[in-house]
Amino acid sequence: MSYFAQVQNGIVQQVLSVEQDVINSGIFGNPAEWIQTSYNTRGGIHYGPDGKPDGGVALRANFAGIGYVYDVTNDVFYNPNRPLDMNGLVCNSWTMGPSTWIWQPPTPQPKPTKIGYYAWNEATQQWVLVDWPVTQ
Repeated sequence: MSYFAQVQNGIVQQVLSVEQDVINSGIFGNPAEWIQTSYNTRGGIHYGPDGKPDGGVALRANFAGIGYVYDVTNDVFYNPNRPLDMNGLVCNSWTMGPSTWIWQPPTPQPKPTKIGYYAWNEATQQWVLVDWPVTQ
């Protein structure tokens, strides 16, 4: 099976797992609206079943999602919504990665530590160390 995204006016309406001949049949509408997407592609990298890069073809930068943009000029899918920070604020300081088509912070996220992980604070434009959740 392959995955196809129905794109209308540059926006993904739905994603289906079907064969190319089913798309070509027109049963799901105009075949020209359907663009193949790869479930294993994220950030311009193709991943194998183990979740590690496998050197496969990274089709259209990212797996399409409903509401994603299909940029016909660059032949890529991307999420148009900027991420939210640790306080629920839109990360307006983040920019679209030119090769990954994923939103990137102004500074790289530090690696997690034994005591916690780092979350972005848009108001201060900094990564903040957050304690790991306590489990019972």
